[in-house]
Parts: sequence; C-alpha cells; structure tokens
Amino acid sequence: MAVQINPSILSADFARLAEEAKAVEGADWLHVDVMDNHFVPNLTLGVPIVESLARATDTPLDCHLMIEDPDRWAPQYVEAGAGSVTFHAEAAAAPVRLAREIRAKGARASMALKPATPIEPFEDLLPELDMLLIMTVEPGFGGQSFLDIMLPKIRRTRELIGKHGLELWLQVDGGVSASTIERCAEAGADVFVAGSAVYGAEDPAEAVRSLRTQAQAKTASSAWACGH
Repeated sequence: MAVQINPSILSADFARLAEEAKAVEGADWLHVDVMDNHFVPNLTLGVPIVESLARATDTPLDCHLMIEDPDRWAPQYVEAGAGSVTFHAEAAAAPVRLAREIRAKGARASMALKPATPIEPFEDLLPELDMLLIMTVEPGFGGQSFLDIMLPKIRRTRELIGKHGLELWLQVDGGVSASTIERCAEAGADVFVAGSAVYGAEDPAEAVRSLRTQAQAKTASSAWACGH
C-alpha cells in the first residue's frame, strides 16, 4: 500500500498560496479545506481560489468540502481543477449519486466522517468511493490536537475495506504530526493530511519527506498491510 502525504493549505500563508504550494511539490496531493461558515464555524476559500491553485501548481488538488449542500456544489470543484473531491456524509442528501457524478466528471470521489459519525452505516456505500476520510479532530479549524479515540474507528474502517476487497484509500485529517502519524498508519490509514506539521516546519518539503518515511516504516510492519 502506497503512503501518501497531503499538506493542508489551511496552515499555509494565504497571501502566498502559489509559493506555499510550490514549497511542498514533493507531496502527493495538496489538501484544500473549503469551509462555508454554516456546516462548520469557519469561512475559508471557494471555487475561484481552487481554479487559481490548479493553474499555479502541478501537485493535484484534494478538496475537502466542509460545506452544506455538497450535492449542488461539489461538481463545481471538479470543474475548477480538483483531482479528488471529498464531501461529508453528514451533509450529502444523496451520497451515492454525488460520488458517481464526481467520478463521471473525472475526479476521485471521497466521503468524510466527523468524529461522532460511525462507519458501519455506510459499509454498503464503500464500493462507490475512491477514498474515505476519517476526521481525527472536529472539522472547522486547523491546529487542533489529535483525537486518539478515533484509532479504533480507523481500524474498523480498514477491516471493512479488507472485507470487501476494495482498493479504497483511507485518509486521516486532524492533528497528524510526527508524534501521531505512526499510530494512524498502524491502525490502517494510508493517506495523511498534515497542516501545521508541514507548514509550521522550517523546511516544509523536508517535513513531507520525514512524515512519509515514518508512515512507510510503520505501515511495512503493520498487520493490516502485511496481510494485504
């Protein structure tokens, strides 16, 4: 299983987004947090910024929509240049239809779960997705502390992915750092969103490389990966 590191521009300098994107060009994806001040208590950026970022970097964009009515808005982010679009299970009215529309437009379809949302009710939807995002903090703000109580949920999700024989990426977002990434990898995550751990470092590109090395080493010795 390939480990992927996705720096979150929520922790970048918004006045220098093009430069900040170039500073992590060794990353697998650039994670773009879209917040609407309704689904979450914060307001960030939208379609025009995603369009600009897509022109400014060769790193593919991973858009995480923390917004109401993603059924209406998510397809616009694919058209804006996102290579992966994540909608929240708690906000989508028709998640299967939305996932299929995202895929039909040419992007990877992903669904996110807030910390209190269990994975089990969505087991039958997993084949419709390319990635599942387990939030390891409450969505809405960067810089929060990692919630250890999410580790069992990550494990259960990885078990369900294995049960159905799916090539589904399992992403974690929130408090991912040098001190937490190995626990996430051992539990079954293979895509890691890191904000302040990357952009708060003196050398963001080196931070990406270091996090990837840690996650790869732990994944290689983890039971879930060894049996894959």
